[in-house]
Amino acid sequence: MKHLILILALTVVGGFAQAKKNCTDQPKEKWMKEEDFKKLMENQGYNIQKFKQPGSCYEIYGTNKEGKKVEIYFNPVDGSIVKEKIK
Repeated sequence: MKHLILILALTVVGGFAQAKKNCTDQPKEKWMKEEDFKKLMENQGYNIQKFKQPGSCYEIYGTNKEGKKVEIYFNPVDGSIVKEKIK
């Protein structure tokens, strides 16, 4: 029974680890500086209310140039969108 619980626990933890976004395989030395990235996004019309750096992504919460709420994951090397959710 203990082995079954351990296997289930490892499966759940492994599932959470795989749920993280993988936006780039490049080392952090090649990433845009956070401030440069934020300026680039603001110049494209985004209003950043919250900025995160989960895993290998830059993530913003805020509004786009149309004023719609967004949650977007970006490749931190080139600023390309990996996943976007518009509310």
